[in-house]
Amino acid sequence: MSAIAFIGLGNMGLPMCKNLLKAGHEVTGFDLLEAYRDRLAAAGGKAAASIAEAVRQAEIVISMVPTGQHVRTVYEGTGGVLENARPGTLLIDSSTIDVESSRAVNQAASAAGFVMVDAPVSGAVPAAEAGTLVFMVGGTEAAFQQAVPILKCMGTSQVHVGEAGCGQAMKICNNMMAGMSMVALSETLTLAERLGLQYQTAYDVMTKASGNCWALQVYCPVPGPAPASPANREYAPGFAMAMMLKDMRLSQSTAQDVSTVTPIAAQAAALYQAAVDEGYGGKDFSFIFNVVSGRADLRKGD
Repeated sequence: MSAIAFIGLGNMGLPMCKNLLKAGHEVTGFDLLEAYRDRLAAAGGKAAASIAEAVRQAEIVISMVPTGQHVRTVYEGTGGVLENARPGTLLIDSSTIDVESSRAVNQAASAAGFVMVDAPVSGAVPAAEAGTLVFMVGGTEAAFQQAVPILKCMGTSQVHVGEAGCGQAMKICNNMMAGMSMVALSETLTLAERLGLQYQTAYDVMTKASGNCWALQVYCPVPGPAPASPANREYAPGFAMAMMLKDMRLSQSTAQDVSTVTPIAAQAAALYQAAVDEGYGGKDFSFIFNVVSGRADLRKGD
């Protein structure tokens, strides 16, 4: 059993904590929202009043917060992890952030005597709840091997993808593909519908043909064919539109940093931006089908 501090107890962080608790670990968590701390306590964990309190006795610190600036504040800020955790503590950041911030925090952690990996995840809330997350891990081989036993409590796949920051790079590439795929699939299903095809027919054929992809097979954006899809729950978010927009914007800024042109991703990002601007940010990102098909009209030029 390990003493684990978990920073960030939101829609992803809380179920990850629950799986750590199920595995027999002691989990002390902190979140800025008291209600989220209370949810952890109700699940059998311990709620801390500050980051400092959460990490002082921890052997492992895991973070799941929204942005690169949040990560830097959690680790490098006054009262943060690097000031208060014991040197040698294993640090695991599972947030999805920009590569530059990830590498900067890793360097600061290493200089302060800590072992750190960036380990963003794929699978969204359903996989966090089921303990089937995919971890993309950046850091040294030794740090990766140290992290694997803990990551296995929360996921079914742990892949070492390279040096510090490479986990974030892989996550950005993966989610860029997922975001583009959902837009392409939405266009395809819209055309199929208007040509007189049933959604189920299109699903049954394409899942067995060259058009198959994860967005279709598992996360189909129309009601019916994929029972677990948010489309069957009025697009309640497994992965919110606003979060996909964040990741698509990360893909574009990162592409610009390395002088790479990604026009299809840029167009997809613009479509998610328009949807969020119209108030659909809290819907699952598969709701983009309703935008593409005209069911959810976007005002032009208002």
